[in-house]
Amino acid sequence: MGPDRRVSVVVITYNRRDELDAALHRLERLPEQPCVVVVDNGSADGTADMVLSRHPRIRLISLERNLGAVGRNIGVATVDTPYVAFCDDDTYYEPGALSLAADLLDEHPTLAVVTASILVEPGGTLDAICSEMAQSPLRRPAGIPGHPLLSFLAGVSVVRREAFVAAGGFSARLWLGGEEELLASDLARAGWAMSYVSEVVAHHQASKLRDPHLRRRHGIRNTLWFTWLRRPLRSALVRTARHLARVPRDRISLYAVAEALRGLPWVLRERNVVPAEVERGYRLLDHMQLTSKARRYVS
Repeated sequence: MGPDRRVSVVVITYNRRDELDAALHRLERLPEQPCVVVVDNGSADGTADMVLSRHPRIRLISLERNLGAVGRNIGVATVDTPYVAFCDDDTYYEPGALSLAADLLDEHPTLAVVTASILVEPGGTLDAICSEMAQSPLRRPAGIPGHPLLSFLAGVSVVRREAFVAAGGFSARLWLGGEEELLASDLARAGWAMSYVSEVVAHHQASKLRDPHLRRRHGIRNTLWFTWLRRPLRSALVRTARHLARVPRDRISLYAVAEALRGLPWVLRERNVVPAEVERGYRLLDHMQLTSKARRYVS
């Protein structure tokens, strides 16, 4: 397999110098030899110097502050390949996975996102979220490969650049934590398909350098914001009640709900309910997601 010029890779990172170093070594060994862009979200641990000294062929974008998922938007804006693979500093793709995803995107012009299966390291066990995606109750569009989705996992997904840019990329308001759901709703509204394709394989060795409480707080908040922004009133009320019934009764959840409520003025201004066809898909997914063992709001 030779270089594949159809796919670039955008990696966002923040204060994980050593883990990013390992991830970049893996990306540099891929047979596809993709253009790799690292967007450093204002790290203070020498990340930028490490990239410049150890990975001189990697394109580095150093931001002054942590913009979260918006860093991916900035990375995408610097490449011109038709497809972009998102990668976190604790995820990486199997050799050949990027070319396989590009083949699928070539063959299916209405497909906007290919989400890979995830092997959790160390050990290489299949992530529980993959089993859930494989059981998707959504109707599969004719000719589209894999299992249909109405959201995706950014750290292990390859996107069609044209569709991503037209949908506006990731929202600055959501920062990080379930930020994919809002973007995915706008892709679905525009008629794009998204699929989980198990043959495209990625690995995830979860970083220990993270703030689990902040991650949970943003996940709860962003789920509420997405629900209020895109779901019809009845569905939004039901999903809000069910969502809040599942979260732990502690100060982290309280902060998350309070932050979500503080955002209500802009949420109401920007509320744009999805079309009926997309809403039918969400209703099919609601029960699965709300009873999912892979979507537990714990720190």
